[in-house]
Amino acid sequence: MTFPIIFAVAWALILAVGGGLLTTIGTWYYELKKPTWQPPDWLFGPAWTVILGLAAYAFWLSWDAAAARGEANFLIALYVINGLFHFAWSPLFFTAKRPDWALAEVPFLWGSVLALTIFLREYSVLASWLIVPYLVWVSFAACLNWKIVQLNKPFGR
Repeated sequence: MTFPIIFAVAWALILAVGGGLLTTIGTWYYELKKPTWQPPDWLFGPAWTVILGLAAYAFWLSWDAAAARGEANFLIALYVINGLFHFAWSPLFFTAKRPDWALAEVPFLWGSVLALTIFLREYSVLASWLIVPYLVWVSFAACLNWKIVQLNKPFGR
């Protein structure tokens, strides 16, 4: 296997498995007031699987053009930064039980996804479009996070 395939698969698996492990749904979560338009809990796993799979494929599609321009490290950095922001949300929301802190982190995650959408276009138009579902899902999740904060505040002591 080549580096771009290994990196893309590892990135997607680390985010999917790690995100799942960091998402502990317990009594606290079930007792939160949630909007009627929230999708069922079972939908989040498959949605993230598809989204991260598309983003991994986008990395693979972008690799040759990025490497040819001497920008392979930039491409890797975009994905690593996104991965860090992706990982930060779940512990804030579920472990710390602070949807308000998670909401404050959302602009960083959203910005990292937007950066992928914009910069991947330089390497592959298709790769850029493959990130759009990720951007849409994070936008939707941000609205959901905001509504949960609005319905349940204040958090903390």
